[in-house]
Amino acid sequence: MHLTQNWDVRKPGAASRGGVVASQSGTAARVGADVLKAGGSAVDAVVATAFALAAVEPWNSGLGGIGFMVVHQPGAARAEVVDFGPVAPHGLDPAAFPLTGEMRTELFTWPQVVGDHNMHGPLSFAIPSAVRGCALAIERFGRLPWRELVKPAVALARAGLPVDWFTTLKVAAAAADLRRYEESRRVWLPDGLPPVCPPDSDSMSLPLGRLAETLERLAETGPVDFYEGDIARSIVTDTRAGAGVLSPEDLADCRARVVPALEVPYRGAIFQTTPGMTAGPTLAGILLSLEQRKFPEAPDARYFETLVDALQEAYADRLHNMGDVESGSRTSTTHITAIDRRGGIAALTTTLLSSFGSRYVLPGTGILMNNGVMWFDPRPGQPNSIAPGKRALTNMCPVVVARGGRPWFGVGASGGRRILGAVLQMASFIVDFGMDPEAAAHHPRIDVNGGERFAIDRRLPPEIIEQLSRRPGAAVVEHTAFPSRFACPNLVMREASSNPGISDVMSPWSAAVAEPEDT
Repeated sequence: MHLTQNWDVRKPGAASRGGVVASQSGTAARVGADVLKAGGSAVDAVVATAFALAAVEPWNSGLGGIGFMVVHQPGAARAEVVDFGPVAPHGLDPAAFPLTGEMRTELFTWPQVVGDHNMHGPLSFAIPSAVRGCALAIERFGRLPWRELVKPAVALARAGLPVDWFTTLKVAAAAADLRRYEESRRVWLPDGLPPVCPPDSDSMSLPLGRLAETLERLAETGPVDFYEGDIARSIVTDTRAGAGVLSPEDLADCRARVVPALEVPYRGAIFQTTPGMTAGPTLAGILLSLEQRKFPEAPDARYFETLVDALQEAYADRLHNMGDVESGSRTSTTHITAIDRRGGIAALTTTLLSSFGSRYVLPGTGILMNNGVMWFDPRPGQPNSIAPGKRALTNMCPVVVARGGRPWFGVGASGGRRILGAVLQMASFIVDFGMDPEAAAHHPRIDVNGGERFAIDRRLPPEIIEQLSRRPGAAVVEHTAFPSRFACPNLVMREASSNPGISDVMSPWSAAVAEPEDT
């Protein structure tokens, strides 16, 4: 095996007597930590962090995205879910996606659509529900004004996106499609090439079109403007100019909803996750099967073999009955977890689906739109076929685990179909083996995401690798920043004396940031 790295990567955790925010961007997590310091709830912190990510990790999520949030408030008996998952536009016509007769693999192994219109461009847009979902979460669980949660993102968007090696890498990976669309090309490919920080410069930043203006208007006028005001009109105008079908009615009728969390008892704890068209029900089935097994004091080969069997069986059922055939390639999802000083926990997973979503930046607003239509099977007559107004099946799996009637820890991940296995293992390391957050985050994992093939982190002990490698489909791989062969999880936890948190070890920008304490 050719190895691309020769180092031991460690990620610092954070702990506070107050709150902690874990995010795939430390800059955005600091915004959330400041919100906690100002008296905000975990939900306030997660929402402020999400808006900040629209400016500092824009290829993963943002105003053009969708998502799910699990919230367990302090003193509440159970968690609730804010569901703002993907819904197809009501004017979407399945006939607009004729097949070429070939197969196309990007995230999903679907039959190829003529022009790849389900993958990029305005026909690939699902209804953007992220703003509606954040607004409902604040209305239901927030403590601070909407304006104060959006304002920090305005300043970050005005400053532009810092360009470092990771920015260059992410843009270069999507450049072939970004160059198709005028505003995307103008923003992301200055001089027709991915941005590169000059070797003799300490830093440079990339302007993000009209995103700062849009965020400022959103902060001042409120979320209704995104769905019924000037922002909505601009979104529809730009979509129609590109031959998309997203309509004023789609935006005006867009709704988020609060539903009870799916509760799964497991070894004295209660896993609380998303129901419905997510990976939550699949996680529930796996936990029910694992609870019958006894594990040793530390993860060994038999433990990981048990996980391989459970995950492969669960995915076989999921793929057969629910129509999800995601391939495990790069996605643009992000995850944020926060705990506040009162012990409330919020876990938000939000996404544009592909990296850079539809690759289409709306010129009037600077919004990078999702490509949620790619969640649907372009073949007619399938469980997940393209249809107008239809909800899509996703792999998001935010979780808040409760113990003794109180929220204990929150966890989630980005990474498409790799999310489920990562969330399962991170939570199991804590519940089954008593690991603290830092130990759980740094422990090597396996990845099982459908099909016979599964990945083994080469950092696992040799005896575990040897045992697992005897199984069909086993592949020993590196855990690298790019390409990403494992999901990117983070978590926060409630403890008696302080609240710890940890972000994904291999994500270069990720961080857990503690609420500043009085000195």
